Amino acid sequence: TSKMSIYVNAYLPFFFFFFLFLSDSNVIISLIYIENCPDHTVFFKHYYELHGEPVVLKCPSPRHKHLDFSALTTNITWYKNGSNSMISGRDEDSRIWAEGNALWFLPVMLEDSGVYICTKRNSSYCAEVSIHLTVMEKTSAEEIAYPQILFTFTSGKIVCPDLWDFAPNRTSLELKWYKDALPLEDDNEKFIIMKGSSSLIITSVLPTDAGYYTCKMSFPFEGVVYEITRTIHLETEKRITPIIVYPAHRTTSAALGSKMTLPCKVFVGLSSHVQTDVEWLANDTSVDVVYKQSRVTEGERQEIVENGENFIELPLIFNSVEEVDFYTDFTCLAQNRYGYQVLPTRVKQEGSYFVCLFLIIFIIVLMLNYHPSCLYCQS
Repeated sequence: TSKMSIYVNAYLPFFFFFFLFLSDSNVIISLIYIENCPDHTVFFKHYYELHGEPVVLKCPSPRHKHLDFSALTTNITWYKNGSNSMISGRDEDSRIWAEGNALWFLPVMLEDSGVYICTKRNSSYCAEVSIHLTVMEKTSAEEIAYPQILFTFTSGKIVCPDLWDFAPNRTSLELKWYKDALPLEDDNEKFIIMKGSSSLIITSVLPTDAGYYTCKMSFPFEGVVYEITRTIHLETEKRITPIIVYPAHRTTSAALGSKMTLPCKVFVGLSSHVQTDVEWLANDTSVDVVYKQSRVTEGERQEIVENGENFIELPLIFNSVEEVDFYTDFTCLAQNRYGYQVLPTRVKQEGSYFVCLFLIIFIIVLMLNYHPSCLYCQS
């Protein structure tokens, strides 16, 4: 008994601390997870910035994972890949500092290019996100231009992107706009600068409006005025609704029992073939639904280029024309994101007009020869 009490007294502190940590096992697990930080992703956006301008990197929430950090209280730390030191707050570095989920560069320099890692932690989990930053010389602005597209012969809007970190009040922006390095004036009828917004309106877009546009904004911070520059590469496209050029007539003649191919040819201009859908309908229903026995089917889609312009041709194939086809409404439907066109057509029995005409003439001859009042007959 005395030996038992000795053992108990000797190991009692050990068991006490063991059960203490066991009861708070979440702390142990948390420490293990924080040390390993198993969740690491690469942010899809690659930041391209100009030397000497203000830049803000934002630490995104890993919503695609099973945890959504936007609803949790987390601690956020920043460091540059390859560096063991954490990026501190603004008090210690006047040019680069971390503030919440944002990493500020005032201004960014060429040597700042690299991969920056933000780590979000809470009591039970942590996640790391890698963000790529490339800093370019100002002379290379066109190489990192934002692509935008407008359609010709209609009004359009160009937007100066990624400004909101420097302008919390979104209705009081003051921008200067340039087209191919030449300033655009406020009283220009062609280009309308929207006061207080990030938009430039082009009243009637022409192919010659394509090119490089630059918007500039001043950003004052603690007595220093920085310049923010965004370059947009504008391309113009002609908005073309598909045009059915064949069949050219609303009716097509066919002999009963014959084979026939009825092509639908569609003009799509300079648009890509893949952007336009073409199909045949029978009584406003898909052909394969109406003709389940495949007596009438759609043929293989052909994508054609003629004189630099694009066409699509889709044939409707009759293995054997039957009488029911003469009472069916066939329609070619062509559509893309700009609009659609339909062309209805009917199949008419070949030679039916001449047969009817012959019958009418034959009946008239009979009436003239056998009618009692016919003078010719009486004579």
